[in-house]
Amino acid sequence: MAPRLKLFRTPIGFHDAYVAAPSQKAALKAWGADADLFARGIAERVEDPALLTQAAEKPGTVIKRARGTAEEHLASAEKQAKTAPRKVQGRAKVESPPSKPRPRPSRKALDLAEQKQAAHQRSVKARIEELEEERARIGAQIAQVRKEEREQAGKFQTAVDKVRAKYEDALGQWRKQT
Repeated sequence: MAPRLKLFRTPIGFHDAYVAAPSQKAALKAWGADADLFARGIAERVEDPALLTQAAEKPGTVIKRARGTAEEHLASAEKQAKTAPRKVQGRAKVESPPSKPRPRPSRKALDLAEQKQAAHQRSVKARIEELEEERARIGAQIAQVRKEEREQAGKFQTAVDKVRAKYEDALGQWRKQT
């Protein structure tokens, strides 16, 4: 005796896929499903004798039936478009209850960092001013030493010229004697 056939149905797009099979496992195999559609609630057993007789003629073969007319599908799509949540960048916008606003972040760490930066800048500026004053003082000392050197250089040059003249006279007399 051949196994008693049962009628199973699962939706595929705008159609329903019916198959006459002895078990749910056989129906899943006929649909080519990897997962248990019955456990997920996607497939079900149907008790329609007219469809069962038609599907029983070719057991294990999938029979597709439209779930409605094209007009019904378009009307359903328009209705869903009006009631569906608005999409924002590819994702459905889900209305959530207003939440308590988050407190403003603390500025304490930023203020402290800015104070340290300002203190550092003030100390660097003060040190540079000290060094500039020292540079000016040293520049004045260098100018004074150069002035004194020019004054002394004239005196030393006069002394050298006198001694050189004496030497040249003495050398000239010595040459005459020899």
